[in-house]
This record gives sequence, structure tokens and C-alpha cells, in this order.
Amino acid sequence: MSTIALVGAGQMAAALTFPLFENDHEVRLVGSPLDGEVIARLREDNYHKNLLRTLHDGIHYYTVDQAEEALDGADLVVCGVSSFGVDWFLEAIIPIIPEGVPMISVTKGMLNYEDGTLQVYPEYWEEHLPEGSTLKIYAIGGPCTARDLADHDHSFVAYCGRDLETLEKIRKIFSTDYYHISLTTDVVGLEAAVALKNGYALGTALAIGLKNVCGDDGIAHVNSKAALFQESVREMDMLLDIVGGTHQMIMYAAGDLDVTVAGGRSRSVGQFLGEGLSMEEINEKLAGQTLEAVVIATRTAQAVKAMAAAGKVDAADFPLLMHVDKLLNAGEKVNIPWKDFEKIQ
Repeated sequence: MSTIALVGAGQMAAALTFPLFENDHEVRLVGSPLDGEVIARLREDNYHKNLLRTLHDGIHYYTVDQAEEALDGADLVVCGVSSFGVDWFLEAIIPIIPEGVPMISVTKGMLNYEDGTLQVYPEYWEEHLPEGSTLKIYAIGGPCTARDLADHDHSFVAYCGRDLETLEKIRKIFSTDYYHISLTTDVVGLEAAVALKNGYALGTALAIGLKNVCGDDGIAHVNSKAALFQESVREMDMLLDIVGGTHQMIMYAAGDLDVTVAGGRSRSVGQFLGEGLSMEEINEKLAGQTLEAVVIATRTAQAVKAMAAAGKVDAADFPLLMHVDKLLNAGEKVNIPWKDFEKIQ
């Protein structure tokens, strides 16, 4: 049995307690500064108010001020914060992870820089480790919604890191007959793939909100949605090549894109844009929700435009991304550039 400390009591971290607890590990779930109410309710009856599921009785719950206590004696630390908590985790949690204890992250997203460079979070954390730290950082990616995982739906993801021997040990900690895990050393590729899918899920979901010709049978725009999905995969594959990931990782981008378009905040933003709502109206409708799709789409578009200005890429190769950027940041209305998707291959 191992002791696992999950920091950040969001939906995915909470869902991961199911395979961990069922594998007979000691599970400690630590709230971030934003999780006070979540932890308080869990302590009452194990009910997670955002996941909408009851966690196993026997999980230990800690508030953020108890983080050091929760990490004491841990064999593995899981970063379960959203992309908005990346710097908080770096400053508050990484320095108190015990020496020799590995960390694995479910946080999705990338940072962009003025020269167009895109950086995945594990690389960012590694570059900013405290002096003398030997912390080894791993990450999780792939198509897996928290509620389906909590409900034991078969889920297939990948764990990435540079040390396959440690990755194999981590896989054994989590793996169950319903939670299936592949391993890869392509950290940049996997993390970029699952970050990009949020922005492209928004773009694909535009079709769900369209109100033009679709017959009178009430069936959604399956052709146009499939076409946007297809274009999303093409553009994501090009971006994976640009950031230095392997093309094999496109499978996780595509799988995660599919599951994200099926439901959630990224889909909602795209659908509302397709219906003609402005970002101001969407922000009002989704008040209080973290819109990571908006952040990653904007950052990726900024990176592509910076690289295009430097002559490194052609922005015209990313028509869907450029259109999404205009919807999010220039107040334009949906006018999907279908003709720009056409290619001679």
C-alpha cells in the first residue's frame, strides 16, 4: 500500500481517488485556497459538490493550511489544480514535497511567450524548481471525464515522464480493470496534445450552436461538426510538430477532443458562440466557471501569430484557430472559413 496526496480538490483529482482507494492505498485529498467549501462538505458525508458523486468512506480530507501535514509520509503527490493554479502550486506546494517523492499532474494547458514559444506545464515547473530540488515531474493526459471515471466507465489515458521505470511504478498505483494507462516519454507531445484539445473543442462545438439549414428533424449539424473536428485534428497535428511532440500523440488529442465536445465548459463556450452570443454574454452565463478553453485558444493563436510574424509558420495554415481567436478577442461573429479548410494533398 502507498500513501497518495492529491493537492487540489477539483473534479478530476476527486475522481482519481476511486482507483486509488480501490487499490487499497491511503488517499489524502487536499483542498486548494479555492476548495474550502468542497472540503467542508466532503468531511460531512464524502459528497463532492462539483463532481456530484460520493467518494469512498475512508479518504482523508485536508484544508490548504494542512497541506504540509498531508504531504508528510506521502509516496506520490498528485497536482490536481486547474491551469489558473499553476503558479500557486509552484510557489506553495512544490517546495514542501518531500525529497525523493515524485509528482504527477492532471493540470492541462500551456504558456506562450513573445517569440511564439509554447511551453507545457511540466517543463515550466522543472525550470522553476527551488535550488537543489531533485523533484521528478510526470503528467496525465487523454480522454477521461471525471464523472465517467468515478462511475467506473472504461477510460484509457497516458502517463508521461522521462523515467519509464518510475512511470511503471506510478501506473501500478492507479491501474484498475476500468482505468487503463499507456506510458510515454514524450512529455511535450502528450501535454501539448491534451492542452490544445480544449481550444479546438470550442472551435468544433461552434457547429452545435449553428441555427442554419439542418432540416426539420431536429438533428444537429453532424456533417459540419465532423468537418470542424477533422480540421481541428489537422491543425493540432501541425502544432504538435511545431512544439516538438511526436505525431503518435495526436491520438490523445483526438480522443480528448471527442470527449470534450460531448460536454463541459469548452463545448458550452463554442455552442454559445455558434448561437451568436458575445463573449461578454457567455461570461455572464458561465459566471464562476473556469474557461480554460478560452485561455489556451488565445495563447495558441498568439503564439502562431508571433511565429508567423517571424516567418516561421504561415498563419493561413490554421484557419479554424485564427477564426476562434477573432471570436474570442475581436468581437467577430461566427463565419466559419470553410473554403480555407480545402487543401490539395
